[in-house]
Amino acid sequence: MGNSGGSLTTRSTGELHQFMRAAGFTGIDDTKAMAEGWQVTDFADAGRRSLASLVQRTGEPAVMVSFLDSDVGFIEALTPDGNSWEGLLNREMAMSYEIPLEHFPVEPAVARALAWSAAAGLTSDEEAIRQTLTGSALFAEELSSALMVALGLPGAA
Repeated sequence: MGNSGGSLTTRSTGELHQFMRAAGFTGIDDTKAMAEGWQVTDFADAGRRSLASLVQRTGEPAVMVSFLDSDVGFIEALTPDGNSWEGLLNREMAMSYEIPLEHFPVEPAVARALAWSAAAGLTSDEEAIRQTLTGSALFAEELSSALMVALGLPGAA
């Protein structure tokens, strides 16, 4: 059985775990530093408004990927000024779960991801974002890692 939790990537000048708990994240794991203040933290579960609450509390952009048994990744991203987007990782596998792909159109997600990245002060790679949103992998976490690089997150690997 794979990962059914999630991964949160954000900047934080305070105690990120406290902000995450206050925003409704549970099962918070260790935080790993990336570069330029960006951090990534795995978690077990998040509430429906957890990402919005966290961004409001920290005043920093964030991207969250929630995994379904390591097969599929549901992306949510938000900046403090309201730039947001949603997407889906591992579309081919998502079909086997009968997830309606029409709820996650690729081109609008690419456009909004580019806008989110710019609003977050990052330099993204449009084609690489598109590839992560249309690609397949054994584990959705592989596509998530590639997406963080494509979004231009410093220190993402």
